[in-house]
Order: sequence, then structure tokens, then C-alpha cells
Amino acid sequence: MAAIDGVSPVFAPALTIGVGLGGLVDGIVLHQILGWHHLLSARPGFDLRANELADGLFHAGTWFAVLAGVLWLYARLRLPPVPAAWPRLDQGPRPWRMLVGPMLIGWGLFNMVEGLVDHQILRLHHVRPGPHQLAWDLGFLAFGAVLTGVGVQTLRPRRARRGMAAAGTPRPGGGHRPG
Repeated sequence: MAAIDGVSPVFAPALTIGVGLGGLVDGIVLHQILGWHHLLSARPGFDLRANELADGLFHAGTWFAVLAGVLWLYARLRLPPVPAAWPRLDQGPRPWRMLVGPMLIGWGLFNMVEGLVDHQILRLHHVRPGPHQLAWDLGFLAFGAVLTGVGVQTLRPRRARRGMAAAGTPRPGGGHRPG
């Protein structure tokens, strides 16, 4: 369970979960709730049934990505910690940001890859077809970039938190916060 070059052992599984959750949010919100598009809605010759089938296969794929990430994470967390490879053993559990940051990065990467490949290169569909579809597509890409950026920032430790933990300074409200 050793971290390689400072990367948390939960990074890759959390990233995978984020990719899958990003796909599920896209499919559930944009395809089903808002009904703005289906997976193949911009391709001529595909009726509603073909689009529903494509959407279902897409949802199954994203669900399997989440399942794979959860199983991968569970496998990583089941390994007994090795003190030399896990220098934080005596400092308690890792902070939530080690899980949430990569999940946000995964969701953002999903949006950017899906937005570039499906919307622009393959032209399978657009976020919201119509007179302003390019603006919607660019907004989707920008949202993906923002999610990725927020995920990267979430991963970074705050200097104040790191300084307080290193000095053993009590948190406001009592207790010590692990770094």
C-alpha cells in the first residue's frame, strides 16, 4: 500500500470512481432527467430504441467503472500497512481530501474526454442541441476543467493545516488535527 512518489495509494481507485460517477451524472441528468440528448442523438439513422440501448450500455459501463474503483479501493485498504511504506501510521487516518480530490479529477477528466471525443471529434451528440450547441459544449468542457482544477487544489495540503499538524498545535475547538 506504499505511495509512489508521494501519490496516495487511494489516488488511482478514487480517480476511477470519479470517472464512473461523472459518467453516471452525465447520463442520469443530461440523458434522462433533462432529456437534452442521447448517446447517438446527433447521428442520423438511429431511432429512439437504438439511443436507449446505447444510453443503457453507457450507463452500465460507467457503473462498472464505479464498481471497479470501489473494489480496487477496498483491495488497497485491506492490505496491512507497512510502517516503512506508510509513514503516517501514527498520525491517524488520511484526510478526506485524499479521496475526494482524485474523484473530482476523475469526474473532470471524464467531462473533458467525453466533451472532446463525443461532442467535437465523433459528433455523436451535443450537450444541448440547437442554436447555441457549441456554447453548451464549451461550457461542459469548462465545467470539466473546473472540476479537475478543484480536485487538484483539494489534494494539496493547506499550509496552515500542515504547519499546525507539524507543530502539534491544537485546533480551534480542541483536539489535534492529523496532517
